[in-house]
Amino acid sequence: MAERVFLGTGRRKASIARVKMVPGKGNITVNGRDVRDFFPYETNIMDLMQPLVATNNENTFDITVKVNGGGFTGQTGAIRLGITRALLEYDKANEDKEDSYRKTLKRAGFVTRDPRVKERKKPGLKGARRAPQFSKR
Repeated sequence: MAERVFLGTGRRKASIARVKMVPGKGNITVNGRDVRDFFPYETNIMDLMQPLVATNNENTFDITVKVNGGGFTGQTGAIRLGITRALLEYDKANEDKEDSYRKTLKRAGFVTRDPRVKERKKPGLKGARRAPQFSKR
Protein backbone atom coordinates (compact mmCIF):
# COMPACT_ATOMS: atom_id res chain seq x y z
CA MET A 1 0.00 0.00 0.00
CA ALA A 2 1.25 3.48 -0.82
CA GLU A 3 2.18 5.75 2.07
CA ARG A 4 -0.24 8.51 3.05
CA VAL A 5 0.27 11.90 1.40
CA PHE A 6 -1.15 15.07 2.94
CA LEU A 7 -1.58 18.12 0.73
CA GLY A 8 -2.00 21.81 1.55
CA THR A 9 -2.10 24.99 -0.50
CA GLY A 10 -0.97 28.29 0.98
CA ARG A 11 -1.12 31.83 -0.34
CA ARG A 12 0.43 35.08 0.92
CA LYS A 13 0.83 38.37 -0.97
CA ALA A 14 1.70 37.26 -4.53
CA SER A 15 3.05 33.81 -3.55
CA ILE A 16 1.41 30.43 -3.95
CA ALA A 17 2.83 27.29 -2.30
CA ARG A 18 1.77 23.69 -2.92
CA VAL A 19 2.86 21.54 0.03
CA LYS A 20 3.12 17.74 0.01
CA MET A 21 3.72 16.07 3.38
CA VAL A 22 4.64 12.40 3.86
CA PRO A 23 5.78 10.55 7.00
CA GLY A 24 9.58 10.78 7.24
CA LYS A 25 12.55 12.23 9.10
CA GLY A 26 11.91 15.99 8.88
CA ASN A 27 13.53 16.93 5.55
CA ILE A 28 12.09 20.01 3.83
CA THR A 29 12.63 20.55 0.10
CA VAL A 30 11.57 23.79 -1.63
CA ASN A 31 11.53 23.79 -5.46
CA GLY A 32 13.93 20.83 -5.55
CA ARG A 33 16.46 22.44 -3.19
CA ASP A 34 17.03 22.07 0.54
CA VAL A 35 15.19 24.73 2.55
CA ARG A 36 18.49 26.09 3.92
CA ASP A 37 19.81 26.58 0.37
CA PHE A 38 16.57 28.15 -0.91
CA PHE A 39 15.96 30.76 1.81
CA PRO A 40 18.87 33.09 2.62
CA TYR A 41 17.75 34.05 6.14
CA GLU A 42 17.33 31.82 9.18
CA THR A 43 14.26 33.84 10.24
CA ASN A 44 12.44 32.69 7.07
CA ILE A 45 13.14 29.06 7.94
CA MET A 46 12.04 29.57 11.56
CA ASP A 47 8.84 31.23 10.31
CA LEU A 48 7.81 28.36 8.03
CA MET A 49 8.66 25.78 10.74
CA GLN A 50 6.30 27.38 13.31
CA PRO A 51 3.28 25.06 12.69
CA LEU A 52 5.53 21.99 12.99
CA VAL A 53 7.09 23.30 16.22
CA ALA A 54 3.67 24.15 17.69
CA THR A 55 2.44 20.58 17.08
CA ASN A 56 5.77 18.85 17.92
CA ASN A 57 6.20 17.43 14.39
CA GLU A 58 9.63 18.82 13.42
CA ASN A 59 11.04 15.33 12.69
CA THR A 60 7.83 13.49 11.79
CA PHE A 61 7.24 14.47 8.15
CA ASP A 62 9.23 14.95 4.97
CA ILE A 63 7.87 18.02 3.20
CA THR A 64 8.13 18.85 -0.49
CA VAL A 65 7.10 22.36 -1.56
CA LYS A 66 6.56 23.97 -4.95
CA VAL A 67 6.37 27.75 -4.52
CA ASN A 68 6.26 30.60 -7.02
CA GLY A 69 5.58 34.33 -7.08
CA GLY A 70 6.48 37.06 -4.63
CA GLY A 71 9.59 37.39 -2.51
CA PHE A 72 11.07 35.49 0.39
CA THR A 73 8.64 36.78 3.03
CA GLY A 74 5.54 36.07 0.95
CA GLN A 75 6.82 32.62 0.00
CA THR A 76 7.60 31.83 3.64
CA GLY A 77 4.07 32.84 4.69
CA ALA A 78 2.54 30.80 1.87
CA ILE A 79 4.55 27.71 2.85
CA ARG A 80 3.57 28.16 6.51
CA LEU A 81 -0.13 28.22 5.60
CA GLY A 82 0.33 25.21 3.29
CA ILE A 83 2.04 23.21 6.06
CA THR A 84 -0.75 24.20 8.48
CA ARG A 85 -3.43 22.98 6.07
CA ALA A 86 -1.56 19.71 5.46
CA LEU A 87 -1.29 19.17 9.25
CA LEU A 88 -5.04 19.79 9.59
CA GLU A 89 -5.69 17.18 6.89
CA TYR A 90 -3.42 14.73 8.75
CA ASP A 91 -5.27 15.34 12.05
CA LYS A 92 -8.80 15.32 10.58
CA ALA A 93 -9.97 12.43 12.82
CA ASN A 94 -9.12 14.31 16.06
CA GLU A 95 -10.73 17.64 15.09
CA ASP A 96 -13.29 17.69 17.91
CA LYS A 97 -10.91 16.57 20.67
CA GLU A 98 -9.33 18.96 23.17
CA ASP A 99 -5.73 18.29 22.04
CA SER A 100 -6.43 18.61 18.30
CA TYR A 101 -3.96 20.35 15.99
CA ARG A 102 -6.73 22.68 14.83
CA LYS A 103 -7.15 24.23 18.30
CA THR A 104 -3.39 24.58 18.76
CA LEU A 105 -2.79 26.09 15.32
CA LYS A 106 -5.86 28.37 15.47
CA ARG A 107 -4.77 29.74 18.85
CA ALA A 108 -1.32 30.49 17.40
CA GLY A 109 -2.94 32.25 14.40
CA PHE A 110 -1.64 29.95 11.64
CA VAL A 111 -5.00 28.80 10.21
CA THR A 112 -6.10 32.24 9.00
CA ARG A 113 -4.77 33.48 5.65
CA ASP A 114 -3.12 36.90 5.87
CA PRO A 115 -5.22 39.02 3.45
CA ARG A 116 -2.81 41.96 3.16
CA VAL A 117 -1.63 42.61 -0.40
CA LYS A 118 -0.03 45.57 -2.16
CA GLU A 119 -2.50 48.36 -2.93
CA ARG A 120 -2.81 49.34 -6.59
CA LYS A 121 -1.41 52.59 -7.98
CA LYS A 122 -4.06 55.25 -8.63
CA PRO A 123 -4.08 57.61 -11.65
CA GLY A 124 -2.59 61.05 -11.02
CA LEU A 125 -0.59 59.82 -8.02
CA LYS A 126 2.99 58.61 -7.74
CA GLY A 127 2.05 55.44 -5.87
CA ALA A 128 -1.07 54.08 -4.21
CA ARG A 129 -1.49 57.22 -2.08
CA ARG A 130 1.56 59.45 -2.59
CA ALA A 131 0.52 62.64 -4.37
CA PRO A 132 2.88 64.79 -6.45
CA GLN A 133 4.55 67.60 -4.52
CA PHE A 134 2.33 70.68 -4.19
CA SER A 135 3.71 74.03 -5.31
CA LYS A 136 1.94 77.18 -4.13
CA ARG A 137 3.60 79.43 -6.77
